[in-house]
Amino acid sequence: MTLWEIDIYPSDNEINRAGQRIEADARDLGWTEPLSVEAGHGYLIQANLDATQIEQLTHHLLSDRVTERAIVAMVGDASLAEPPLEGASLITVLPKPGVTDPVALSLMGSLKSFGMEAQACCTLRKYWVNGLDNPDRLQQLGARLVANESIEQILLGPIEQDHLPQGSNYSFELQHAQLRAASDEELIAISRDWQLSLTLVEMQTIRDHYVALNRDPTDIELETIAQTWSEHCSHKTLAGRIAYQDEKTSLNFDNMLKETIFEATQQIRRDLGKDDWCVSVFKDNAGIVKFTEDYNVAFKVETHNRPSAIEPYGGANTGIGGVIRDTLGTGLGAKPICNTDVFCFAPPETPNEMIPPGVLHPRRVMKGVVSGVRDYGNRMGIPTVNGAVFFDHRYIGNPLVFCGNVGLLSHKHSFKEPQPDDLIVSIGGRTGRDGIHGATFSSAELTSESEQVSSGAVQIGNAITEKMAMDVLLKARDLGLYSAVTDCGAGGFSSAVGEMGEEIGAEVWLDKAPLKYDGLSYTEIWISEAQERMVFAVPAAKWEAFESLCQSEDVEATVIGQFKPTGRLVLSYHGEQVGDIAMSFLHDGRPPVVREAVYTPPSVDEMDLTLADSRPCELIEQILGSLNVASKHWIIRQYDHEVQGGSVLKPLVGVQNDGPGDAAVIRPLLDSRRGLSVSCGMNPHYGDFDPYWMAASAIDEAVRNCVAVGTDPSRIAILDNFCWGYTDRPETLGSLVRAALGCQETAVAYQTPFISGKDSLNNEFSYEIDGEKTTISIPSTLLISAMGQVNDVSNCVTMDLKQAGSLIYIVGQTHREFGGSHFGLVMGRAGGQVPTVDADHARDLFVRLHRAIEAGCVTACHDLSEGGLSVGLAEMAFAGGLGAEIDLQNVPLSETASLDATDSDALVIRLFSESNSRFIVEVPVESATSFESHFGSQSVARLGHVCDHDRLVISDTASNRTPVDVPIDRLKSAWLKPLNWT
Repeated sequence: MTLWEIDIYPSDNEINRAGQRIEADARDLGWTEPLSVEAGHGYLIQANLDATQIEQLTHHLLSDRVTERAIVAMVGDASLAEPPLEGASLITVLPKPGVTDPVALSLMGSLKSFGMEAQACCTLRKYWVNGLDNPDRLQQLGARLVANESIEQILLGPIEQDHLPQGSNYSFELQHAQLRAASDEELIAISRDWQLSLTLVEMQTIRDHYVALNRDPTDIELETIAQTWSEHCSHKTLAGRIAYQDEKTSLNFDNMLKETIFEATQQIRRDLGKDDWCVSVFKDNAGIVKFTEDYNVAFKVETHNRPSAIEPYGGANTGIGGVIRDTLGTGLGAKPICNTDVFCFAPPETPNEMIPPGVLHPRRVMKGVVSGVRDYGNRMGIPTVNGAVFFDHRYIGNPLVFCGNVGLLSHKHSFKEPQPDDLIVSIGGRTGRDGIHGATFSSAELTSESEQVSSGAVQIGNAITEKMAMDVLLKARDLGLYSAVTDCGAGGFSSAVGEMGEEIGAEVWLDKAPLKYDGLSYTEIWISEAQERMVFAVPAAKWEAFESLCQSEDVEATVIGQFKPTGRLVLSYHGEQVGDIAMSFLHDGRPPVVREAVYTPPSVDEMDLTLADSRPCELIEQILGSLNVASKHWIIRQYDHEVQGGSVLKPLVGVQNDGPGDAAVIRPLLDSRRGLSVSCGMNPHYGDFDPYWMAASAIDEAVRNCVAVGTDPSRIAILDNFCWGYTDRPETLGSLVRAALGCQETAVAYQTPFISGKDSLNNEFSYEIDGEKTTISIPSTLLISAMGQVNDVSNCVTMDLKQAGSLIYIVGQTHREFGGSHFGLVMGRAGGQVPTVDADHARDLFVRLHRAIEAGCVTACHDLSEGGLSVGLAEMAFAGGLGAEIDLQNVPLSETASLDATDSDALVIRLFSESNSRFIVEVPVESATSFESHFGSQSVARLGHVCDHDRLVISDTASNRTPVDVPIDRLKSAWLKPLNWT
């Protein structure tokens, strides 16, 4: 076998974009050396092929003769080491052995179409660097900018090996965990060393169970229990027993999640009675609600935080791939119709000296995460229509990555039930070592050693494989070829088969699972989280038809077991039994987590609202230019919003398609005008003041974003994603319980049922310098995602101003609420009351606004959130390319806001308060009377009008002043600048 190397570079007349990006990234990270970088990519092919065949392959399949130049030679040939830049040093990057290489896998398949065979293939990247002669600095450049050492190897120089590493044969030997005689200290050590993330009580429970069985558990049994009992899979904290105490309340929960979030939905369903539109909630991979007479819709939002911290591209890539499989595995399979994503990062301009050891720079994390979600969604042909980005320095060690997907399925396909004697069938990707211990890893705190210790928990995605699996699944569904399906996500086959067979029992033949390479043990096969795999329950009589369909689409399908009505999970490998666990112990044997939770509200003083007369314009620009308000167009424009043809309202709107839309709207059925809206709400800064009001505000924001575009407020379903710190601390758990109480009470008041959710706990990062330990906890973060329904998408409105002369109204009441506000952040002011919610008043307001939109009285509507009225007006003006003139004196203040407020305070309150449940609305003059009639005595006031000039003019007639008079282009420039990346 010959090892051939094919290096591909841009042609001499083409710009080396990849090299330029490395140069720019180095400057961004403060590297002072004047670098010049020429980058290329390539392939290693180990095969019995001659030079003519390799040349043919290179020029017909792997490169473009017009825009690229290729160097083809056997590894070790001098031509491969000839620098394109005189005196340049070479950095070569390869996947580590055993890491999935999707492009190489595709190449292996493509070779067959050329009548060729290869023993192995591998991709590579080369970087020729001028400006760095020191090997240590070259290694640093490789690790910081061009490679990720958790999954890639860095070589300083050319490749010298003469063959690609192959997996070795596995020699079977049944392993046991010596638990029965283990002390408590030894149990803790086993949990730590095996990366099980199990507590002492849980390990004691397992030990006692096997003492009663008079044997030790096999390694695969212990790993199976750990996956099933992990925080990621069982939500044992939120679903555990909690004794909660705050300044007014003492509560004892047997199952906190069930008694707050779940109970809110059950209460709403009881209130709705026969009009209940929930179909399946909190019992499948995604929540399902009614959409039309024939169709339902499913919605799920997942977190993929820890993998994204270690390998941002792969972590986010497989995050979106995993949540797509969640809806595919809901009922008998929902067709994915749109994606949503929300990210939380440390500021991208964080200085290098502030980066803790073991942490990737936030700019690199951000770019990797964004491109990971982009590539997967775009390649799957699913539009990414909604999202948000939040920045806070406390996300430095734990970035948060939320990935969501909406799917469409018929009523008859909304439920599933595996049957005894159904075959257990795996389709899609093959099993490798990637993703091992992903579920338990996601339950642990990150440290500066996590990249080395847990790098195997990072999954590697291949969107094309999942697209093929998706197409087969939907065809097989419509042909009725299976009785149940689920995704192979956290815990791999362990969780997928264990959950599907919970009520029946299952036998699994691990040696039947298709592998990416030799050398995997039976336990690695069982718990690997290798991607793009789905597990089906297929009746034996339908297996032949199922297999034939998969073969016709070039999708691998394999029978790996059978559901047996034994109540046990039995695992074998080449005829040897390696595991036998009672389903009852696996799913119900975990000891309940009993924790103390305490919440003590922080003392809060009023915020100083003093503002110099000359400051309002400057302050508006500062807020517009702050990272959490600034345009995210650099991210948004990388995503495909048009694929599938159902997009109605996209993330960016306005005359130049660059204004910040409130919610996305799509038409799932192209022969119907009925639509779905998707939005989100989140503000972790509010949680620093009171998690209850953070939760209420997040729900209010998600709902009002939907209402702003024309959604029926009586048909909005919501999802919760809790991301918290270390919940073994009573005060941290107390803040989570308080947020859950806020969720429960607000959801019931708004009649917005929770239909699904997810939690990610212990999001903390620890490191040591000179023996001193430092721990960084994320801010308590709650994401609320909303999916609403629009009766007729032709009635939808966007936020950009439309017509000079139209009237501008404010809907909702303004309070003196500045806790966690952007006014406070930009001004460096502490204190303030966090925004609260009057849920009954807000819901009535939403209903009235919806009726006004449906009646055609509204041409533009924008919710007020970050930055308050001033920012909302600025966004509407520059999105529409029109000016506006308003009078602040007409903004209605609540009694408490007016009380003892000076004229200066009142000005700031009206301009910058972030009170909830408020909108700015554009109304044609001829519709004014009708619009006002929809609100009666509700809080609505006419502020001014839209103008054909290019300025935002905000007057205050009470003081005979005009505090704001600024060109809208100047405001827009401030808003675009921070993330106006290329």
